[in-house]
Amino acid sequence: MSHTTVMLIAGLALLIALRILIRDKARATWAFLVLWLIISVGNLLVGVLSAGYGWGEEAIVWLLVFGAPAALALIAARLGPSSPD
Repeated sequence: MSHTTVMLIAGLALLIALRILIRDKARATWAFLVLWLIISVGNLLVGVLSAGYGWGEEAIVWLLVFGAPAALALIAARLGPSSPD
């Protein structure tokens, strides 16, 4: 399994965990976006500084790694069931 796939699965797992743990879906979405941005930028920096990938190729992978789970989080927040009051 590729590292990109592992990161995508990790992003989805974090999203699911936060949506379960935080009742307010807007708060859960923002918490996810902030945490996932930090994690994915860290992953980008490791790829560039340690693994030897170039900024350009790593930036393209970062768009997928950050963008796909972030888009799913925003769609889920918009379409998902509202939290009980």
